[in-house]
Amino acid sequence: MRRLFGTDGVRGLANESLSPELALRVSAAAAQLLCRGDGRPLAVVGRDPRASGEMLEAAVIAGLTSTGTDVLSVGVLPTPAVAYLTGRYDACLGVMISASHNPMPDNGIKIFAAGGHKLPDELEDRIEALVDGGELLRPTGRGIGRVLGASGARDHGAVVPEQFSLAGTHDRYVEHLVAATGADLSGLTVVLDCAHGAAAEVGPAAFRAAGATVIAINAEPDGLNINERCGSTHLDRIQAAVPQHGADLGLALDGDADRCLAVDAAGAVVDGDAILAILAIGMQSTGALIEDTLVATVMSNLGLHLAMREAGIAVRTTAVGDRYVLEELRRGGFSLGGEQSGHVVFPDYGTTGDGILTGLRLMARMARTRRGLGDLASVLRSVPQVLINVPVSDKAAVAASREVTEAVREAELALGETGRILLRPSGTEELVRVMVEATDPVRAQHLADDLAKRVAAI
Repeated sequence: MRRLFGTDGVRGLANESLSPELALRVSAAAAQLLCRGDGRPLAVVGRDPRASGEMLEAAVIAGLTSTGTDVLSVGVLPTPAVAYLTGRYDACLGVMISASHNPMPDNGIKIFAAGGHKLPDELEDRIEALVDGGELLRPTGRGIGRVLGASGARDHGAVVPEQFSLAGTHDRYVEHLVAATGADLSGLTVVLDCAHGAAAEVGPAAFRAAGATVIAINAEPDGLNINERCGSTHLDRIQAAVPQHGADLGLALDGDADRCLAVDAAGAVVDGDAILAILAIGMQSTGALIEDTLVATVMSNLGLHLAMREAGIAVRTTAVGDRYVLEELRRGGFSLGGEQSGHVVFPDYGTTGDGILTGLRLMARMARTRRGLGDLASVLRSVPQVLINVPVSDKAAVAASREVTEAVREAELALGETGRILLRPSGTEELVRVMVEATDPVRAQHLADDLAKRVAAI
């Protein structure tokens, strides 16, 4: 059986590996498994603004309605907004059409279960089995699902959320974000890089509603420019814009706004590890950090572990992916977790990484302490880290290579207690990520370069 799902849904080149036919079957299979019970089931569907989203949205809606599921189409909204609205409207599933930080030609399908929760591996496997040859439901007549909009559809038995409209769904999400901020942001100025993505409208609206002065950049999506030399994967523009505007900080989102990286007033980057350190210490000071524990992934810098140890905060480590972070958060009842890439999860306020909420909470910490972001971030001293993305034709062959395994073992012996090495296949691209941390940056670069060459040769 092929493996459709990566670390964050189904992703691929739109209209090629991710075809409308596949999108239809994936959504129909998900609905068949997730939308059981009495009454007419409801699904929430949203997308980012990339051009192929219009095509795939039509296919997803066709797949859902073909199983008898009504669809609430909320248009262009961030991934965490779709997750939130799935729970808010008591839907049996939510579907977000987005390839997150990937280039415009790619797209993806992210599926949420009831309550807005990401799917466990076992359920993804069952969806794949249906997609690959299972029998899908095909009701007829009144049993076919309907697409709901602002005009309503109560007359044919569909459950339309009270006072539903596209503007209303956007407003509800903004209200949710402001309520979760925890402080008045008046007096703070932020440059917000929206990556020409899903947060181009609701992102600036949320920060303004929380009291901040907002300078929005890269907030004019045209379907083709999402993530194009902007957003959380290209920080040079926001690094220049923050000092230019005399802003207190900059926040860079990705295409679907489930991650956020920051820039201090001087233009220095504050990555996900530093953001987690700031937020964890802040929550600890108010008693909101459950069991004084932070959840992070294996990609987090050793410096985060050292800073948390100094602050008396334990760190639980998971595999890469915010759903694995969330699983650990739920398992232990913890209140904060995230990734170096900028995915941060607040279980009390959401079921997935939320870049806008992360930025709001970071600014709330600044407002309460009256300290600049650079000052707050100084608590973390990163160990030099080298990350090389190596294009490969077969990720499984690299993982099984005895030559690569032996090279990693030799490098780990050479580092001893002064660093660490991690090789990880990308869950969304044909890449193997080679990461080396060492107190000596020259040594880290040398070892990373050598391992990258070994991986590329497989």
